[in-house]
Amino acid sequence: MKLSALQKYILKQCFQNRKKAVSKSVLEKFYNNKKEKPKELINVITKSVERLIKKELVIGYGWRTAHKWFIRHVKLTPKGLKVAKSLFGIQQKLPFRDK
Repeated sequence: MKLSALQKYILKQCFQNRKKAVSKSVLEKFYNNKKEKPKELINVITKSVERLIKKELVIGYGWRTAHKWFIRHVKLTPKGLKVAKSLFGIQQKLPFRDK
């Protein structure tokens, strides 16, 4: 599964805060260290979150109007938890033998 750098950041932030949902203000910190920021920062984050929801990796919490969803918080699904674990890397097992 191919993920953008922002989507990987979203999954990592959700994994580090597993018990509670992560708000969009936390996700905006992704662009703090970047030289070039997009003009419509909230729209970029919202589209990335919506794409993660379509892939069934996160659950979005918010409200819906007649035309649009407004997402405030996101939380990992069990499938998203597996993907987030793989983003941190897998620890290598050493071939020790029990005596």
